[in-house]
This record gives sequence, structure tokens and C-alpha cells, in this order.
Amino acid sequence: MDPTLQVHEPDQPSGGVVVLLLDEDGTVLQCPSAAFGLTGRTASELRGRPFTELVPDSDRQPGRRGGPGEMQQLRTVLLHRDGTEVPVDAAMVPLPDGCPARHVVCLSPAPTDDNPRHPAKDRALLRAMFEQNHFGLVVHGTDLGIERGTLNSCLPGGFVTDRPPPGARLSDAVLDEDAAAIEEQLRRVLETGEPVIDWEQSARPRRNPGEERMLSMSVFRLHDGHGRALGVAAVYTDVTTEHAARRRLRLLQAAAERLGQNLDVTGNAEELAEILVPSFADLVSVDLSDSVFEGQETGAFVPGTRLRRIAVASADGRWPAEIDQLGDVVRAREQESFNLREGTSLRVEDLESWRDELDPDEERRRLLFPDGATSAMFVPLHARGAVLGVMGLWRRGERARFAEDDVSLIEEIASRAALSLENARRYTTELRTVEMLQRSLLPPAGVDLSAAETAGTYIPASTAAGMGGSWYDVIPLSSARVAFVIGDVVGHGLGATATMGRLRTAVQTLADLDMAPEELLTHLDDLVIRLGSTEPQPGNGGVLGTTCLYCVYDPVTGRCSMASAGHPPPLLTCPGGPTHYADLKPGPALGSGGMPFEPLDLHLTPGSVLAFYTNKLVVHGGRPAGAEESGGGRAGAESGEGRERAESGGGRAGDAPEEPDGCGEQPLRPLVEGVATAVERGGSPAEIGRAALDQVLTEVPADDVALLVARVRALDEGSTAAWRFTDDPAVVSEARELVINQLTTWGLDQLTFTTELIVSELITNAIRYAGAPIGLRLIKDRTLICEVSDPSQTQPHLRRARLTDEGGRGLFLIAQLAHRWGSRYTHSGKTIWTEQPLNGVPEVPLDLF
Repeated sequence: MDPTLQVHEPDQPSGGVVVLLLDEDGTVLQCPSAAFGLTGRTASELRGRPFTELVPDSDRQPGRRGGPGEMQQLRTVLLHRDGTEVPVDAAMVPLPDGCPARHVVCLSPAPTDDNPRHPAKDRALLRAMFEQNHFGLVVHGTDLGIERGTLNSCLPGGFVTDRPPPGARLSDAVLDEDAAAIEEQLRRVLETGEPVIDWEQSARPRRNPGEERMLSMSVFRLHDGHGRALGVAAVYTDVTTEHAARRRLRLLQAAAERLGQNLDVTGNAEELAEILVPSFADLVSVDLSDSVFEGQETGAFVPGTRLRRIAVASADGRWPAEIDQLGDVVRAREQESFNLREGTSLRVEDLESWRDELDPDEERRRLLFPDGATSAMFVPLHARGAVLGVMGLWRRGERARFAEDDVSLIEEIASRAALSLENARRYTTELRTVEMLQRSLLPPAGVDLSAAETAGTYIPASTAAGMGGSWYDVIPLSSARVAFVIGDVVGHGLGATATMGRLRTAVQTLADLDMAPEELLTHLDDLVIRLGSTEPQPGNGGVLGTTCLYCVYDPVTGRCSMASAGHPPPLLTCPGGPTHYADLKPGPALGSGGMPFEPLDLHLTPGSVLAFYTNKLVVHGGRPAGAEESGGGRAGAESGEGRERAESGGGRAGDAPEEPDGCGEQPLRPLVEGVATAVERGGSPAEIGRAALDQVLTEVPADDVALLVARVRALDEGSTAAWRFTDDPAVVSEARELVINQLTTWGLDQLTFTTELIVSELITNAIRYAGAPIGLRLIKDRTLICEVSDPSQTQPHLRRARLTDEGGRGLFLIAQLAHRWGSRYTHSGKTIWTEQPLNGVPEVPLDLF
């Protein structure tokens, strides 16, 4: 075999480095087989040849002068075996005397357009990367130990040389917790080969654990020509400043987005605490003065001002037991009060040293010093010239302590938070003002009368914008009767509340005239039209479109009469019967004009329950069959016997089989179910109302709602006495005798004299001015009621008679003897009534005679 073939190597890119040893005459003594790539000659062919044959240009031959180690560098060309010239970079280093070889020549391909790579520059680049001071470059072995690199530029106190000591690891320069997180990423890259680009991780230096340091990592795997993993290379860049800036922007953005989204004081305080934990602090508390929490104006912040802790947040989810808890009342001392009044933040970098300086008592320890806290800040919540409270922030453990830059950031967030809290406080003030006004315009929640036991419930809306339109009323009428009223004003807010108050007053005034329900609503409709035409209609609280239902119940006869102006019918439950909607046809809402209001007359048995509700509960609890969204909808059936009874005023409420279609057989809705269940249990009106609302409302409503529940009663049969007389003057004495006997039977002899006078005057006037028939009725209730009815609809007028007048003293006499008196229209004329207290002997003024 030809010996040259034994050392022949396959062609390969001329990218390798060739080292030649030359003797004193420049003859090649030794060369590697890699020379074939540059010269086209094998190592055996080159040995013994003069080096000048390889470099024919004498002007570009490396010289052979200079002392040992003095390197010469130049760019020249090699003569290839095929006659072509190969550009190379040559470096010649003389060797010491006494060596067989006198020169070392290093040849490497020079960069060309086709092959721009330059091994020397590659080596220079690698060397520069390990020597620079702007980022860290680390080569990790397969065990993740550090084989080469530097971290000094990223971590003060990290290794500097690119040749770390044997066995070096990241944990030598970085805290164990952070080093473990970094090595987890390195291991993943080593196992999968997938690089990691710009992954950020905390890397707190071991020499200064309290210093915050954030590194950005880019990691890639190293492998040989066969794909075997040799380790990983990681480029570490210090991004602490950029990370802090991004964190600041995130906190400010979160504060801008989340604070002030609701108008609840507690909600805003809780949002503030949650924003800052754990990104900025480990513990955060928010303490507000009682005046802010209650919606009152804030006063001067003085030592001892009561603060209530209304929000806390902890990074580990557990609030320390050794400091004040959520809901506790805390008080600021003199030093804390001074800082808060001045509006300046207090930063305590070393909390332990501060503890030694203050020598705190138990109260101050619970206020300022949670266990394990190393640094703290106390920031006043200052808005519109007033101190609302204070925010406390603590950092624990090895976390970096609060720095001066943190103060400006937290003060900016606190400023936003204080403004949100102040807006919430003002809103709370408005909400409570509207609610207080609304409640002050409503009657007592429970009313106990001879005619009925009632319980009214008003639930304010969750916001001031939803309050103000709903009302109910219970109005005692003459002759032991009672009126039930439920209404809903269009719009919300303070304007609707004021409108509701005006309409409630108007209803009470009209009710005092003892009008029939349909007549009262007609007068109220005229009033609303007049108010609507003379007053501008704002967006909230307009009178036009108001709904109202008016119902009158007489406990003597059991008669119940009602009419509706756009309001849904009440729920009715008779003893032993089902709960259903009354067959009432609502008329148009108030202010529409031109349409009559149809009454519904019912006979209620004692113990029957009426439930009046506002439209919002209809929305929650389901509408009765056939009911419309607008005020003019029909609440009951529209055909057959039910319609005829509604139009004629007939119908019995306690007889379920006779109920109109769609009323007695109405499927139970949530509101109906709640009323029916509570009535079946025999609950009081208050319990029935609570059960109904619990069935319908699962959360605070967006609009205010009102519910009025009444259980009607009947007077005992023996508590009334009635007679009818002709217009003969002789009946006056007969009437007096009948009254005396009845009062003796009831044991009310002390009222005999005054009642005789009242009856004599009223019957005499009826005989003189009205004629027959004349009715007389006595009712023993909580007062003694005396009624005289006649066919005339001329109302009596009270006046003071002159000394020369022969008459005109009758009504004046009655007004002096009776506790109350009045007159009301009836279908057949009018009734004049008086009331006298049962207890005590009435005083008769002597100047009457």
C-alpha cells in the first residue's frame, strides 16, 4: 500500500489551525495531519521540506529574528498543492536556544468573502465575553456546577475570574431559595434542549440578603458533534432597576384600575390592601377614623383619635395575632398623630432598632410591631385637607427593606386611595341622608289597630341612585276603619324621596276626607297632573307615572274596598284558603288622566292577610297572570265571572272555588310561596314579611322595595249598636234613652252626659236640615265612636256663634265635648262622627251654657 494513502485525510473545510515546528534553517520538523486542509499535502510530505516552498512570496514570509517569545504576526498566502494560493494568518514565535526546533509557526485560514469566520476573532470574542463587566456569562457542567464564567457584574460578591474554584455553584453567590429556582430552569434546559430566553428570577446576594436583585437569564445547552450534552451556558443580566420600574408601573396601574370602582368605604380599603400584598409589602393594614366609616365630616386629627381597622392583608394569608385585628379600635399617640397631621410618611428601615428607641408599651406593640417584621412604613391617608386614617405596611424576613424610593411610590398610591375613600365617604353621607329622609317619611314598621295588625318593611337599595321611590302607609280612619297605601315614585335619589313625601302627605290629607278609593285616586291624579305641568321633570323623582294602590277596610262590616293607579294587586290569603292575587284591575298610572279607576269590593273574614308590595318585588318574585309591566295592566282574569265581579264590586275573598280563573289557580311564584308558607305557619305580619322577602331577595336589591303585610280583624258583635229614625223631633228623646241604656250596658256611665249632648245636637241638625232616614250607630272601640247619618251631602261647618245668635252653637258644642270629630260622604248622603276617650270623665266647659 502506498504510504501516502495511509495518512491521507478526507477533504475538510480550511477552517482548522495548523501548527508547524521549524529548525534553524526553516525546514519543517513536525506538523499535524490537519495541514492537509491548508496545503493539500500530508504530514509526511511536508516534513523535511523548506517552509519557503509553502510561502513563495519572500516579502510575506515570517522572519526568524527576535528573542524567545517575541511573536510576529502577518497575513500571507500558502501555495496549495494544486497551484492555488490560500490566504492565511501566520504567527511565528521563536523558541529558546538549545531546543531542536527554533520556531513555532501557527497558521489559520484568513477570512474571505466565502468564509468570513475568523478563529482568532472567535477566541477574542469568547475571551471578551468572560472578561466584560456588564453581564454575567456562566458555563455549567452536567451537574450544574460552575466550570467557567463570572457573576461579579450582576451580583456584588460573586466570583470574578472566568476560572471559578472547583466545585463552585450558584448557591455560593446567591441565596439557596433563589439558587434552587435558577438551577431548576438550568436542569430543564439540560434535559430538554429547549432554550430559555429572558427569564427573570430573584437572585439575592448571599453576602447581602436584604438587597433586592433581579436577574434576566437566557440559557442554552452545549453539546458535542454527536449531540451529547456537555452542559449549559447562561447569560445573566442585572434588570433590578427595570424590574423595579415595571413593578412601580404595575402597582400604579392596579391602583388606578381598582381603586374607586365602587363607592363603599370598606370595599376601597380592602382593595388598597390587596393591591399592595404581596407585591409591595408582606403585611398591610388600613385604619380609618370612625367619622369616615360612618359617612360624617372628618374633624381635626388629634392624639387619641379613634381609628377602626377595617382592612388587613397578609402575604401568607394569616394576620398576626400579636397585633391589632380586623375591626379593632386603635388610637394614635402623640408622635404618630403629629406625623399624620403633617401628612408625611414615616419610614422605619430597621424596625428592631426603632423598637429599642421607643421602648413601647403593650398598646404600642400591638399597633406597630408584628413578629418577624424588619421594616415598616406608616402612610397618612390625606384628602381634601383632612386626615382620613393611616395605612401601615411591614416587610418580613429576608425581603429587602423599605428604601427611600418606596416612599414616593406608596404616597402616590395612598393619594389615590385617600381620594377614593373620601368619595366613598361623601357617597355614604348622601346614601344615609336619603335613607334617613326616606325612613322618616314612612310610618312605624308595626301598627296595631282594632281593624288590623300590620308590619311594613322598607329595604333601601344598595346605592343612593336606586333609592327614594317606594313607600307604604297605614292610615287610621273614622269609625275604626283603616286605609292601606302602597306606592312607587318614578325615578330615584333625593328627588324621588321628596316627591314620595309630598304624595304621601297628599294621600293622608285626602284620606281624612273619607273618600272612596277610586275617588281619592282621581283627586290624587288631578294633583299629579297639576304638579307635573307646573314643575320641571328632572331625571330623578318626577311625579308623572307614579303608581299607587289605596285600600280601605271596615272591621265592623268586613268590607274591603280598593283601587289601583298602575300598581299591581295585593296578595290575599283567607283562613284555610290559598294565597292568590286579588282580582283588581289597575287603572293608569298617576298623571295619565282621562281614565277612571275601577274599584274592587271584597268581604274579608277575620284573620285574612293582605300583602301589598312595590313593583321591584314583582320583578324579583314573578308577576301575576295577565299583569302588564306598565300601570294599566290587568292583574287578574279578563273574562267570565271574575271580570263581572270586579266591575260590580262583588266577590268573596275566602271562597277559593269562586275565585276567577288565573287567580285562585295561579301557580305559586317566589313571592306567593313566601307569603303562603308563613301564613300557613301562623306567623305574625312581621314574620310573613320577612319570609316573603327571604324567598324573593337573595342579595341587596338595586332598587328600594317596600312590603306591607296586614292581618285584618273584626270588632266583636256586642261592640256596636245601630238604630234608624224618622225626621220626627220626638225621636231625639228616644235616641237619648237608647244611648243611655247602651252605655250603661257597656259600663261607660261616665260618658253618658256628653254622649247625650252630642247625639241630641246631631240628630236635631239632621231633622232640621237633612230629613229622614236618620241613622245612629255607637261603636265601642279604643274610643267611643258616635255616628249620625242622613241623606244630605251638605257638609257641616264649624263657626263661633255671636251672643245675639239664636243658633249655630251645635257643632261648636260637639267640638268641645269630643276628642275628635268629622264628616264623610257616603253613597246615600253623609255621616258625622265623633270620638271620645273611654277612660276618665270628660270635662264640660262652663262657658258653653
